[in-house]
Amino acid sequence: MEEPRSRQKHEPYRLYLYDVSYYSGKVEMYMRYKEIPFERIELTSSRLVNVLYKNTGIMKVPAVETSDGLWLKDSTPMIDWFEKEYPESEVVPNEPVRRFLSRLIEDYADEWLWRPAMYYRWKYDHKPLGLRLGNEIFDRKSFPFPVSVRSRIAAARQTTLFLKKDGVTKENEPHIEETYLKNLESLKLILKDSPYLLGERPTLVDFGFMGPMFRHFSLDPTPARIMRDVAPRVYEWVARTWNARASETDLSSPLNDFSHPGWKSVLEDICRTYLPYLHKNALVWRSGERRFDFDTQGVVYPALPVVHYRVWCREELQRCFQELQEGAKEEVHRYLDSFGGLEPLLEEGTIRSGIDREFVLPLEQRERPLGLLHTLKLRLTGTPWDMPK
Repeated sequence: MEEPRSRQKHEPYRLYLYDVSYYSGKVEMYMRYKEIPFERIELTSSRLVNVLYKNTGIMKVPAVETSDGLWLKDSTPMIDWFEKEYPESEVVPNEPVRRFLSRLIEDYADEWLWRPAMYYRWKYDHKPLGLRLGNEIFDRKSFPFPVSVRSRIAAARQTTLFLKKDGVTKENEPHIEETYLKNLESLKLILKDSPYLLGERPTLVDFGFMGPMFRHFSLDPTPARIMRDVAPRVYEWVARTWNARASETDLSSPLNDFSHPGWKSVLEDICRTYLPYLHKNALVWRSGERRFDFDTQGVVYPALPVVHYRVWCREELQRCFQELQEGAKEEVHRYLDSFGGLEPLLEEGTIRSGIDREFVLPLEQRERPLGLLHTLKLRLTGTPWDMPK
């Protein structure tokens, strides 16, 4: 069968990434499974400004450039875009309830499991990871210092950003570690009965979990040791998904629903912790404040930064839910009400983020000035970490 003309025009792709990056691993694994032809390009800090910022408006990976000069950013919209271009090996479930719950779980893995992933990396593994960043990303052209100095700069920056400034305290560290361990137990239970999270083939929930589970939990020394010790089945699943190819998969195999007992802890954490977090973040963003304390079941995360991007995440989940037919909405409620329900997602209505156009792909092409002072500022401070991934 001849490939669609639009696909021929876009291929091959250039995938810009960091090898240590949360979302880079997620998108790379997805593109490998779909067998989408791409060139893998690892960036340095200087190319972040001159290539990524110039074309996407942010200095965040992954990003994709098509062969005809179009640009894609942010892992979730990118997967949606590729699903339209390559529909014959779809990973997003067609059935409405499975599709909504898959998106909800993907968002949780992207935006809440981010904290334990960063916590383990920069609390316990800051020395080896700082050395990697000092070698691979903080290049000598932008930071003309010995690699030992660049490594210390990298580790200090990440530790400050993802621990000290992201609400991590000695009091809530046990809750962060418990979040990781509970997810391992949940996935271990599910994977006891099927090779992937919804059955015999990878779907969006597998790739969503690959953000934290691949480049962080399965590869960083401390969480990887924990995974091997307590959940080797999860460790095996990560490798299996990395090695999976659509052409070698039975794409007609039916998908399971989310009634497996292994999903209980995940769905409960989403309903009782993650959705209340999204709700409070949106309320505080609307009020114009920059930080807030978040209390989840007696555990306090103090002075969390308000994240504009996660206002959009909540807005998107609301949109996905409202698009469901009434019967499907009722079924979602039946799934989730015993775990805490969707009330935090739906109350107060939609709080508009105002950044919807940032995620319409391919990106609108526009000039971005790169004067000397502006370039220096970008290299020193980067673009805001809460902007699109």
